[in-house]
Amino acid sequence: MYLSRFLSIHALWVTVSSVMQPYPLVWGHYDVCKTQIYTEEGKVWDYMACQPESTDMTKYLKVKLDPPDITCGDPPETFCAMGNPYMCNNECDASTPELAHPPELMFDFEGRHPSTFWQSATWKEYPKPLQVNITLSWSKTIELTDNIVITFESGRPDQMILEKSLDYGRTWQPYQYYATDCLDAFHMDPKSVKDLSQHTVLEIICTEEYSTGYMTNSKIIHFEIKDRFAFFAGPWLRNMASLYGQLDTTKKLRDFFTVTDLRIRLLRPAVGEIFVDELHLARYFYAISDIKVHGRCKCNLHATVCVYDNSKLTCECEHNTTGPDCGKCKKNYQGRPWSPGSYLPIPKGTANTCIPSISSIGTPPKFNRIWPNISSLEVSNPKQVAPKLALSTVSSVQVANHKRANVCDNELLHCQNGGTCHNNVRCLCPAAYTGVLCEKPRCQDAGCGSRAGLAARPPRGPAPPLLLLLLAALLRAAGPRLL
Repeated sequence: MYLSRFLSIHALWVTVSSVMQPYPLVWGHYDVCKTQIYTEEGKVWDYMACQPESTDMTKYLKVKLDPPDITCGDPPETFCAMGNPYMCNNECDASTPELAHPPELMFDFEGRHPSTFWQSATWKEYPKPLQVNITLSWSKTIELTDNIVITFESGRPDQMILEKSLDYGRTWQPYQYYATDCLDAFHMDPKSVKDLSQHTVLEIICTEEYSTGYMTNSKIIHFEIKDRFAFFAGPWLRNMASLYGQLDTTKKLRDFFTVTDLRIRLLRPAVGEIFVDELHLARYFYAISDIKVHGRCKCNLHATVCVYDNSKLTCECEHNTTGPDCGKCKKNYQGRPWSPGSYLPIPKGTANTCIPSISSIGTPPKFNRIWPNISSLEVSNPKQVAPKLALSTVSSVQVANHKRANVCDNELLHCQNGGTCHNNVRCLCPAAYTGVLCEKPRCQDAGCGSRAGLAARPPRGPAPPLLLLLLAALLRAAGPRLL
C-alpha cells in the first residue's frame, strides 16, 4: 500500500514539474569543450562541441538614436496622457534627473515605482512624421535564444518595423512588421506566427496582434523566437535533437536567429483614432520602459565562455581556433580547412578541432602526454577532410606490431609515405613501408632480394587450380547422398 501511494505521489510530482517548466532551463548539453578519458593507450582528450550559456544580452549593447536629439527634455516640455488629452501635468526635463528620460532607461532594472523609461519628444511638428530609429549594437555576432520583448510606457505604436543586421549595421533586413492595419501601412496581409509552419518559418510577416493602442495590460510587443523553435522541437521544446539537426544543416535557418545589430523603427505613434487630434499633439510620443534580448555569443561551437572586456565581447576559443567568433584556425593549426562545430550527434556533437600544419612537425613526443582523441576530429562535412581509413583495411601485421611503434600524433608528427595516424598513438603504414612514421621501405630491414627477405615472406597456400580439383572430387563423391 505504501509503495503504491509513493508511486502515485511520484507520478503526480513528475506531472506538476513538467507543467511548471514547459521550456528547458538549459539549451542542450554543450557546456564543456573537452574532457579527459582513459583508453588502453592512456589519457586522451575527448573534444566536444560547446557554446556559451544564454544570458541577458542587453547588458552588453550600445544604443543609438536617430535623430540623436529626439529624446524629450531639451528643451523641457509637458506631455499629456493618451487616454485623457486634458491631463497634461507630466513634464520631461533633461537637466533634472527625476524628470529626465534618457535612452539607458530602456535597459535598467524593472520593478521600481514609479517606473523608469526612455521617452521621445512629442508630435509637436505634425504633420511631419514622428519617426525614430533605435539601434542596438553588440559589435559581436550573437545567437538569439528567447523572444525579443519590448515594453512600452506609452501606447504601442501604430506602425513599427523590427530589423536585423548580420554585418554590423552595413545592411539591414526586416525581421517583422507591426501595424494596426498591415494592408494600409505595408501592403501586406496580417499574419501571426501561428500561421507559419516548418516550411514557412523564415517568412517575414506583418502582425496586427501588438498594435492596439494604449491599454494598461497591453504594453508589450514580442518577436517570437521560441514559437519558431517549436516548429522543430515541439510545443514544449523537448525534441531539441530535431531543432539542433535543422540548425546544423540549414544555414538560412541558423542565420535567421543570428544578429550583430537590431533596429527598432518607430514610424507612427499610437493615435488611438483614425485621425490625429491636432489640438492635442502633446499626447502623441513614444516611451519604452524595457527591452529584453536573450541570447549567447556566437562562437561556432568552439567555446563555452564569452568575456566582456573594454566594452567588447569576445569568445574564449578552444579546439585550436581563434578570432572574435572562433571563426578561423590558430597559427600552426591549419592542417585542414576551418569548420564550425556540429551539434550532431546528440548530445556531445562534433568538435571539428583545427589540426596542426605540416610546418609544425617536430620531435616525437613522449607517450605519457595527453593527446586529442581522433574521433572528435571528425567533421560534419566529409569533403573537408580526407576519408577515414577503415579498420578492415589494416593488416594483421600492423595491428600486432602497434605496441612497438612510438606515438604518432596530429600535433607534431605526420605519418609519411601515405601512412595514417590511428587514435593518435600509431601510424598505419602501407604494405611497402614500415617504421614509427612509415619512413622506411619494408624490404630495408630484411634486405631486398636476399634469402632473408624471401624467408620473411609468409608461406603460400595451395594453387587455386588444385583447390578447384579437390572441391570437384568431393562433390562427385558426395553427389548421390546429396540427391
